[in-house]
Amino acid sequence: MADPTTPAGRGRTNLAARCRVVTEAPAFGLVVFCVILLNAALMGAETYSGLAGEYRQALRSAEDACLTVFTLEMLLRMGAHADRPKAFFRDPWNLFDLVVVGCAFVPLVRENTTLLRLLRLARVLRSARFLPHLRILLVAVGRSLPGTASFLFVGALVLYLYAMVGWVCFARADPGHFGSVGRAALTLFLLTTLDGLTDAVRAGLQISRFSIIYYASYALLASFVLVNVLIGVVLNSLDEAREMEAEAHRAAPPEGTAAADAGVRERIATARRALDALEADLAAAAPHPAPRPLEPSRSGA
Repeated sequence: MADPTTPAGRGRTNLAARCRVVTEAPAFGLVVFCVILLNAALMGAETYSGLAGEYRQALRSAEDACLTVFTLEMLLRMGAHADRPKAFFRDPWNLFDLVVVGCAFVPLVRENTTLLRLLRLARVLRSARFLPHLRILLVAVGRSLPGTASFLFVGALVLYLYAMVGWVCFARADPGHFGSVGRAALTLFLLTTLDGLTDAVRAGLQISRFSIIYYASYALLASFVLVNVLIGVVLNSLDEAREMEAEAHRAAPPEGTAAADAGVRERIATARRALDALEADLAAAAPHPAPRPLEPSRSGA
């Protein structure tokens, strides 16, 4: 944190206070959010060859204007943390925005059309900064990844076991769906959504009446048990994300408090300097006491 008693510290404090006034204003977030939506609309317009060919220069100018706004936004956000730069990098959303915006100025990225379009697409995700509920959902998805990986492993194991059983039982009678373990796995994967299950059961009954046990157990295990487990993992992560957002909201100072604190620190530092100067002036203006004359010794009288 900058020392407000030094000239450099006072400059950084004043800069941070002024930038925070801008970044904490509701109009600032609204403008940036609208530019993000405009950038998304421009990307959609470029997918139409006729429109892109006719208004190529206008679309390019609009894209440059959006990039300019995003760059100014990042400079203001970084300036708002001039007195405490480490706090800027502790926020993961600041790091994400900085990477997305900063990569647009990297020469290798600007020359690669595919990477540049992917980065422009990533800018749409920046709208989560201004939509708290969307931010909670993204955090929940990120926190659910470990549980989702475990679910995918269990689901793949169940799919493989049932595919092997299907290949053993139905490969000769139905080679189009169970001719190999790969085809059987693809057939069962499509049946996970229960779409086409009726036709599959009818075809299985023509082969063996015991096939109903095979399809019923798979539908119960894959379409109900495993899917509900995945929903439970996501919902648990969503609750954790909401708690994290609530804790961060409670720990964060109210809007405008940071700028007010900076102003208070500046006034305290100014008052201290004024008191020091007043004390020095009083010490310089105080009369020095005159030396007392020596009294004659009475012993010599």
